[in-house]
Amino acid sequence: MKIRIVAVGKVRERYIAGAIADFRERLRHYYRYDEVEVAAAHGADPIRAVHEESARIAGTFEPGDVVWLLERTGTEFSSEELARRINTLADAGTRRLVLVVAGPYGAGEDLQRRADFCWSLSQLTFLHEWARALVLEQLYRAAKIARNESYHH
Repeated sequence: MKIRIVAVGKVRERYIAGAIADFRERLRHYYRYDEVEVAAAHGADPIRAVHEESARIAGTFEPGDVVWLLERTGTEFSSEELARRINTLADAGTRRLVLVVAGPYGAGEDLQRRADFCWSLSQLTFLHEWARALVLEQLYRAAKIARNESYHH
């Protein structure tokens, strides 16, 4: 199974970019993986921004993609449960799991309806850059768990 992260905007903070690069490299040993960054909307109109960014995100999907939307109000689960859920998708023949990190104003209704699952990393609010790093770290941890490898150290 291939995994893709689709995110709005570029990572600007070097220290977060470093963490992302580290986990991206680690993850490549377990999954075929890629990332797509879509442009953030310009201007101060949140409604327009959500609509534009959601459309750009949806434009990256292919038929058959399983889409998980990162959403603070989504379902939380443990790292072990994440590993089980990803394995279940792979065992079911899923070709690609797409994880979506929407922009600062969130995801539009169309994108929310398209999502097969809404995943919450936490009820806390994170910078979108941190959310990307945390998703990669959790995907790496899930891969280690699924293969019965040590993942704490």
